[in-house]
Amino acid sequence: MEIDAAVRASSDARLRTKYDNAVYVVQRAFALYPFGEIAFSFNGGKDSTVLLHLIRAGYYLHKTSCGDEAQINTVQNCPLRTIYFETPCAFPEINSFTYETVSTYGLPLETIRSDFKSGLEGLLKEKSTKAIFIGTRIGDPNAVGQEQFSPSSPGWPPFMRVNPILDWSYRDVWSFLLTCKVKYCSLYDEGYTSIGSIYDTVPNALLSDSSTGNSFRPAYMLSDGRLERAGRAKKTSNKTETNSVASNGMNNAEGEQMISRSASVIVVGDEILFGTVEDKFGAALCKKLHEIGWRVSQVTVVHNEIDSVAEEVEQCKSTDDVVFIFGGLGPLHSDVSLAGVAKAFGVRLAPDEEFEEHLSQLIGNSYIGDRNEMALLPEGITELLHHKMLPLPLIKCKNVIILSATNVDELDMEWNCLLDTQESGLLRTKPFVSKHLSTLLPDVKIAPVVAKLCLEFSDVYIGSHRISRKGPLVVSLIGKDYQRVEGAAAKLSGSFEGLFSQVDSSK
Repeated sequence: MEIDAAVRASSDARLRTKYDNAVYVVQRAFALYPFGEIAFSFNGGKDSTVLLHLIRAGYYLHKTSCGDEAQINTVQNCPLRTIYFETPCAFPEINSFTYETVSTYGLPLETIRSDFKSGLEGLLKEKSTKAIFIGTRIGDPNAVGQEQFSPSSPGWPPFMRVNPILDWSYRDVWSFLLTCKVKYCSLYDEGYTSIGSIYDTVPNALLSDSSTGNSFRPAYMLSDGRLERAGRAKKTSNKTETNSVASNGMNNAEGEQMISRSASVIVVGDEILFGTVEDKFGAALCKKLHEIGWRVSQVTVVHNEIDSVAEEVEQCKSTDDVVFIFGGLGPLHSDVSLAGVAKAFGVRLAPDEEFEEHLSQLIGNSYIGDRNEMALLPEGITELLHHKMLPLPLIKCKNVIILSATNVDELDMEWNCLLDTQESGLLRTKPFVSKHLSTLLPDVKIAPVVAKLCLEFSDVYIGSHRISRKGPLVVSLIGKDYQRVEGAAAKLSGSFEGLFSQVDSSK
């Protein structure tokens, strides 16, 4: 079988692994369902072209494993029931390639000229269909929540969606097509990288050939698979979103400045809980948040356990504007932060093609696992925060930001990038002002006065700490209204004339 032979002869270990996993899914489907109750959804695009040849190879291997010697030498194609949804807005080249391919490989074709859902309903009524092969890949709009075997969504005709190339990237698709030297739609040689309808698809501008000015290089020359859909027109919305702020006579900018925002910090590290190393991240991040006017509700250190991370994230994500996580990122068994975040949001970890491309550019193919476990991110809730200074984008899941810094210097860099990135959600608010007063008076002496100050200046945080048991007591007054902080400090000092002195807050 030429497809199997071509991949086996390839020096691309990644392609061989992807191929093995995909044809296993195909063989598994043929083992689970009667051949006559399986269908293949073909649309003439690159993904379904890959799937066609994987089905052919899987069918061949299935027959081989079943010991069907009489057919082994003749099984080069797979006469699988094939469904094509033809639309008036399809490219003529797609239609031509589809019908030519069906003829070449002897596929029994059923053309449907209605919408996908209605067409399926009619199709399944006519003939029992238990499973349909589909060329869905992670990153496709409808891929969220799907596995290699996924039942159809509620409200749809019941069948099993079989997704053999779910974890394939753009690079994997082209590696397969070029290695196996199979024919694909000619539009891909004209600069199209993702094909929709004639109304929303143009050649990818990143493949424009500057030497001629009016031609494009082939799709397989796109070096960054993250930009596969750059030729698709983006839908715009007429809906304008506004953030309402209680103004009290202030404009929006002033209102945003006065909003109280809070964050929590979760540090994942057994080494801290064992006392092997000291946590410096929590204190450093608290200071940075304080500088932009944010309140820190808590700093917590948890074990390198998925449940420990998930429980803490679950608690913090609903009470704070932003949750920061340090540690637990990487390929080791103890790197559980992303799995914990996924569990807290009730989603799975799934391959993220964009992040995988970033990883491959940074470390090549030196990652672990068949599916590149380092590129598994919480599905459907992940946003990558890009900045030119970052070697890898930071990961944001809803209001949870996972920091990759391993020391305070790296934290400084990541923090500056976050402040420079609108998508981070780190809105600068009115900064805190503080006053620190020192006294040698005993706690019991000043306690009644401080208690009254807390009631009178409820908008000012008043706390205290001792430098040593016999050393001075430092009272801190922190708030966003300078006059109120100064007023509270003056009242405290005035209650004990000459017994309080100001302390430099930087010490």
